[in-house]
Amino acid sequence: MASPSRRLQTKPVITCFKSVLLIYTFIFWITGVILLAVGIWGKVSLENYFSLLNEKATNVPFVLIGTGTVIILLGTFGCFATCRASAWMLKLYAMFLTLIFLVELVAAIVGFVFRHEIKNSFKNNYEKALKQYNSTGDYRSHAVDKIQSTLHCCGVTDYRDWTDTNYYSEKGFPKSCCKREDCTPLRDADKVNNEGCFIKVMTIIESEMGVVAGISFGVACFQLIGIFLAYCLSRAITNNQYEIV
Repeated sequence: MASPSRRLQTKPVITCFKSVLLIYTFIFWITGVILLAVGIWGKVSLENYFSLLNEKATNVPFVLIGTGTVIILLGTFGCFATCRASAWMLKLYAMFLTLIFLVELVAAIVGFVFRHEIKNSFKNNYEKALKQYNSTGDYRSHAVDKIQSTLHCCGVTDYRDWTDTNYYSEKGFPKSCCKREDCTPLRDADKVNNEGCFIKVMTIIESEMGVVAGISFGVACFQLIGIFLAYCLSRAITNNQYEIV
C-alpha cells in the first residue's frame, strides 16, 4: 500500500488528469452532437442523391446519426466515470473509445476503397431512372426532377439522353429540364438546359462527402487522446490507491 505522503504527492497529478479528461470528454460529447447534426443534414440535403445510389449508400446518414448518438451516450458515461474516479469505469470507457475508433477506421478504409463504385452506381441508376421516368411522382422520378431543377441540368451527360426515353417520345423533355418555367414546346432543345447532371452531381457529392469524411476523421483521431488520458488516469488511481475525500 502506498504511503500517505506518496498518495498526497500524487493527488495533484491525478486531479490534473481528471480535469483534462473532463475537458476532453465535454469536447468529445460536442463532437457527437456535431456528427448527429451532420447525419441529419446529410439525410435531408443529400436525400435526392442517395436515392439514386444503391441501398447501402442510403444508410450512410443513419450510420452518422447512430455514431453521433453513441458518442453522446459514451461521453456522458465518461464524464460520470471521471467524476467518480473509478478505475474500472475508466478502463471500460477507454475500451469503448478504442472499439469505436476501430469501427470508424474500418469504415473509412472501406469507403475509400469502394469510392469509385459510388460514381458507377449513380450513373447507372440515373440512366435507369430516365428510362423509367414518369411525371406521376415515384421517388426516382422525383429525385431526377429535383436534381435537374436545382442544378439547372438535363440528362446524364447532356440533354440528348432524354431523346432515347419513352417519356420523351410521348411528351418531350420534362419541365425540370427547362431553362425557364414555361418552355413549351417541350421538344425544343434550345429552351432546355444542355449540360448534363452527372458531373455536377459528382462535384457536389465529392465536396460534401469530403466535409463528412473530414469531420469523421477528426473525431476518430481525437479519440486517441481520450484513450490515452482514460488509461493514464485509471492506472494512476489503481497504482496509488487514490481515494475521493
